[in-house]
Amino acid sequence: MKKTDQRKTSMNKLFRIVLYAAILSLHAQSVSAQMRINFGSDSPMRKLQIAEMAINNLYVDSVDEKKLVEDAIRGMLEKLDPHSSYSTPKEVKAMNEPLQGNFEGIGVQFNMVDDTLLVIQPTLKGPSEKVGILAGDRIVKVNDSIIAGVKMPREDIMRRLRGPKGTKVRLGIVRRGVSEMLSFTVVRDKIPVKSVDAVYMIRPAIGYIRIGNFGATTYKEFMEALSKLYDKGMVDLILDLQDNGGGYLQAAVMVANEFLERKDLIVYTEGRTQPRMDYDAMGNGKFRQGRVFVLVNEYTASAAEIVSGAIQDHDRGVIVGRRTFGKGLVQRPIDLPDGSMIRLTVAHYYTPSGRCIQKPYKKGQLKEYEQDFENRLKHGELTCRDSIHFDDSLRYETLRQHRTVYGGGGIMPDEFVPLDTTRYTRFHRQLAVKSVIINSTLHYIDDHRKELKKEYPTFESFDERYEVPQSLIDAIVQEGEKKNVKPKDSDELERTIPYLRVQLKALIARDLWDMNEYFRIFNESSDIVKRALLLLQ
Repeated sequence: MKKTDQRKTSMNKLFRIVLYAAILSLHAQSVSAQMRINFGSDSPMRKLQIAEMAINNLYVDSVDEKKLVEDAIRGMLEKLDPHSSYSTPKEVKAMNEPLQGNFEGIGVQFNMVDDTLLVIQPTLKGPSEKVGILAGDRIVKVNDSIIAGVKMPREDIMRRLRGPKGTKVRLGIVRRGVSEMLSFTVVRDKIPVKSVDAVYMIRPAIGYIRIGNFGATTYKEFMEALSKLYDKGMVDLILDLQDNGGGYLQAAVMVANEFLERKDLIVYTEGRTQPRMDYDAMGNGKFRQGRVFVLVNEYTASAAEIVSGAIQDHDRGVIVGRRTFGKGLVQRPIDLPDGSMIRLTVAHYYTPSGRCIQKPYKKGQLKEYEQDFENRLKHGELTCRDSIHFDDSLRYETLRQHRTVYGGGGIMPDEFVPLDTTRYTRFHRQLAVKSVIINSTLHYIDDHRKELKKEYPTFESFDERYEVPQSLIDAIVQEGEKKNVKPKDSDELERTIPYLRVQLKALIARDLWDMNEYFRIFNESSDIVKRALLLLQ
């Protein structure tokens, strides 16, 4: 191309940018449904639009305009608080599914073992169970695509298995003891996603409910759990919110309502442009009399902190465990035309006594914020209550007994239970991070499923008689060595094994039955659960 032509092309692009800017200026006073945008000569919005146009039209190399805009949005949000975020349409869908209470697919719990999809459990009465797919089956083919042994990303496998309700998918299955590949046609359906992980009588007259997150179906599941436990003679309740990262505000409010009296404030929200909004109990709760103990830890956050804070501030129950995460920022979802979403922080959560749940943060320093667990462990907060220091200016009182509580981030439990680092060793943490424990357990169950089911036809027989074999422990230690994960000495190995045995037995119970059975085993060794039981009994 001649220089004259290049100059004309550049001038044409520049003319288009100037023209576009002029058009924007003509619409300077237009009003959208939510806000008035002023594109005056010094408008930051006009500046941003011109910058995007210039890069897209004049930059030396070709650019992806969509990614350019997404990066700009992410860049703006990253300089705000740790919870304002941008999500692509794909990320939005994945983020919403656990909270919506269902998704559409074939209905199996699975894990990847040696680059092959292994069915852990088909969903009860789900589409896969209906056609005869069993626990232990390997899905190696989806329609005409081989998915085993080809290192296909997990997301691609999920995309092939999921699809609209009523559509069909052909699955190629490899089953132990069957020489040829089996073929099944599965009609996809809505698959429920539970947020209540466990419900059972942990001791006579004491019920136990564990909520994993607060989603669209949480309240319904919680009420069903209460009814089930009342039928079994429950008088008092342990509500386990450990590792509960939150979810829908309304779900948390509805659960908290079941414990409180009419007009008791559950939580309120308030922001710079958001007027104060109070959420009060209606007085029709089904558990307003019995004792309640709420279990929390450093991963209890957001909606789970709302429930914990309301029960504590009204002196309705006892909070047991360790200081919660401290996520007290309210995000408003802003849907974008392509299905993507901005979740913008618009307010703070406050407990009934007026405490702000949100812990301190520095804008733009997300990495430091995400390393909170390591920082707490380093400073001794997880292992010693005396290492936790509160600012007297953040002192508050509970509303009935006038006990001292503190704001400044998270909910400090009434009964502190230290993290036992003598059991939860560095060696164990590294084995877990490298997936050595879970993968070795899956191999073990895959090899012994039939004999385990035959030997232990009920969970009760398994719980009473099963012991983790030394061969499984040895296999985990050997696999750890292959991944350069080793105990620093024989003492650390010896301290790791008792906790590891409990975890392995719980994982095996989960894969043979369900999450309920996992917690029935694991809770018997949990220091936080044991403290609550001690106080109750």
